[in-house]
Amino acid sequence: MIKGLIGKKIGMTQIFDSEGRSKVVTLIEAGPCYVTQVRLPEKDGYSAVQMGFDETKPKRLTSGQLGHLKRNNLPPLRFLREFRVKNPSVKEGDAITVNTFAVGEHVDVTGTSKGKGFAGAVKRYHFQGGPKTHGQSDRNRAPGSRGSTTTPGRVYKGARGPGHMGSDQVTAQNIQIELVDPERNLLGLNGAVPGPKGSLVVIKETRKQ
Repeated sequence: MIKGLIGKKIGMTQIFDSEGRSKVVTLIEAGPCYVTQVRLPEKDGYSAVQMGFDETKPKRLTSGQLGHLKRNNLPPLRFLREFRVKNPSVKEGDAITVNTFAVGEHVDVTGTSKGKGFAGAVKRYHFQGGPKTHGQSDRNRAPGSRGSTTTPGRVYKGARGPGHMGSDQVTAQNIQIELVDPERNLLGLNGAVPGPKGSLVVIKETRKQ
């Protein structure tokens, strides 16, 4: 069975273990996901499983997307993602549920971090800012001068400074599963997960065993 799911972040709460200790968890509505395509080395050059998630209205998809799903009599699915698998043991049209995982296992969760718009260098990269004294009242949170004179006479590309912050793909690694609820398609993951409520996340078996 493939160790991977697509899900939607619901929010955070706390649960209690058998000894009464509280644990902060992130709830994710994971699956059911449908296998939309199985890629094989002899045909596609690599081995992977494509899965779909989140049933939607047919008018929200293109004709090509609908035709791709109708090959296996699948409903219109909003999100498609690929999972690299060496030996796919699933068939197109199969449903993958939260029963793929068990409490105590560890996973990697990939999501899109919250967008924070245009941010200064102090907030974005934790710069110290200027001195608070000696008459400086308007440059406390400024990045300060940079670049140089003769060589190279410019600022190198990639230098840290003000700019767009957030809205990046982030992977939280080695998160322990604290709750599996097959009836409501819920996974409870220990701690925080990238992204706002309602955002799409991809859950995979952790690479750091």
